[in-house]
Parts: sequence; structure tokens; C-alpha cells
Amino acid sequence: MNNKNSIERSSKRPRPKRKRQYRIRNWSEYNAALVQRGSLTVWLDEATAGGWYNHQKSGKRGASCTYTDSALLCALTLQVVYHLPLRATQGLLLSLFGLLGLSLPVPDYSTLSRRRKRLSVPLNQTRSGGRDLHLVVDSTGFKVYGEGEWKVRQHGWSKHRTWRKLHLGIDQATGHVQAALVTTPYTSDKAMLPELLDQVEGPIAQVSGDGGYDYVDCYDTIAKRGAKATISPRCNARIHPRSQRLRGRNENLERIRELQGRRRRDKNWGRKEWKKESGYHRRSLVETGVMRLKTIFGHRLGARTTQGRNASCCSAARR
Repeated sequence: MNNKNSIERSSKRPRPKRKRQYRIRNWSEYNAALVQRGSLTVWLDEATAGGWYNHQKSGKRGASCTYTDSALLCALTLQVVYHLPLRATQGLLLSLFGLLGLSLPVPDYSTLSRRRKRLSVPLNQTRSGGRDLHLVVDSTGFKVYGEGEWKVRQHGWSKHRTWRKLHLGIDQATGHVQAALVTTPYTSDKAMLPELLDQVEGPIAQVSGDGGYDYVDCYDTIAKRGAKATISPRCNARIHPRSQRLRGRNENLERIRELQGRRRRDKNWGRKEWKKESGYHRRSLVETGVMRLKTIFGHRLGARTTQGRNASCCSAARR
């Protein structure tokens, strides 16, 4: 009897899904693409070279800024990409200008340190084909100073660690960063959502976020922009039919319960199907964008001032 019951139980268990393997068949093109990753081509945009100097006189007394913001942004982008200190960034620019044959002066490291505190970094907010914008939002942390994760996990921490929190809004179709904000690590995600949406120009069709945005204020902010809120509700969420502020949340919960009625044995069936139906899984693209930023630019900030750290984070997000 015991063997029979065990056989019946094993037959009722769902079979684990096998991960589909992606097999590469165009090896020649794939190898050529890997080799192309190591190629280095350096050029300077004509608009950047032509606007290297600041010819306009400021209304303040004293000498005006010699270098424009685009020149400083070019230098600081190289610094972030190649993980260089400011003095080494000055030397890299001198070497590149010598190889390119450009007779342009290079800002010294003190100028870079002073000017980046008030540098405004523009973001690439172009949309292809005039389509509706589906914005995915999330946040991540960049370490300012402190010990490594392995040492803390093995032996505990002995020095204080300081972080800066980067809030991102990414276009799910192109992967371009549409909005970026830098705050302290104690700032919640819901508090910065209005400022993130204010940076986005034009209409927004949908905003997707994780459970950290499941608050009334977030639904109000998204509704003011005329967008659809695709936020995962909590497991113990309830429908509030009289609340007009939670109208979008109530619609999501009603749809989850409607889908759940089709398969009551699986408690998470309705939530899974709602995520597929609403396009909530596209929110994982913001995680991919964070991984791309940290892979290219690193996990640590080298600036010593808050303004410099903000400019470093925004220049990384701009690229």
C-alpha cells in the first residue's frame, strides 16, 4: 500500500520544466562579432570640437569658463568608462588629441573636479517610430566607499559603508534611460517616482514597477500622466471599490481573481497569467539595464562630493 501511494503521489507531481538551450549555428559571424568587441576606434564629433570653447561672456565679474559643458562631459565620460582618476583622464585626453592631430587644449584635473559639481547631464530621450512609451522603473545602489561584500559576509564589517541610490526609468523598447535621479540610500522608491516622471517628455502609455511602488501616491502620480499602472500588488491586497485613487489597482486585482477562478488548485495561477497578459515581465529589462551599467562602469563611485557623485551616476546612465 505504501509503494502504491508513493507511486500515485509521484505521478501527480508536475514535471520540472527544462530550460531551452540556445544553440549557435552561425559560428563564423558569432566569432567575428566577439573579435569586433575588442576593436578601438576614436573620433571627436565636429559639434564637440567646434564647441570646445565658451565664447559667450557671463554677466559675472572675472574670467568666464574656458571650456563648455560638452567638453567637460566628453572628458568625464572617458573617466567613467575607463575607471580613471582625474589626473589620468587629463593624460588620456592629451594622448588622444596628439594621435588625432587636434590642437585643442585639455582641461586640467582641478578644472574637471570643480566643474563636474554643477554639470548637467542630458539624457537620450528619442523615441523610434512615434510609438507609445512603456516606462519601467527601479533603483539600484552604487558604493562610495567601504569593504567588499565577500569580506563582510565571511568576517563581518569593521568599517562603515556608504552608498548612493540611483533611480532609473528605462524605455522597454529601446533600453534608453529616460529619467535618472541620485539620492541617499534611505530614500524610498515611491518618493522619487513623481520626479522621475517629470523628467520624461511627451505622453506615457504604461508604467511598470515592482512591489516597492504599490502605494496610493504612486497610482495617483501615474494617473495624472494618463498612463496605465502595471504594479504587482501585494499577496494580501484587497479591493477597495469606493476608492477612486486605487482604481487602477482594483482593476488589476479583479483581473487576477478572474484568472484565478479558472484554476483554483494553483494559488499563484491568476497572478502569473496577469503578469503575462499585462506585460509586467517587461519590467525585468530595467534589471538588465542596471547590469549593463554596472558591468561597463563598475559598482563604485570615485567622486568625493555629492554633486560629483550625482554627475558620475548620470553620465553613466546617459551612455
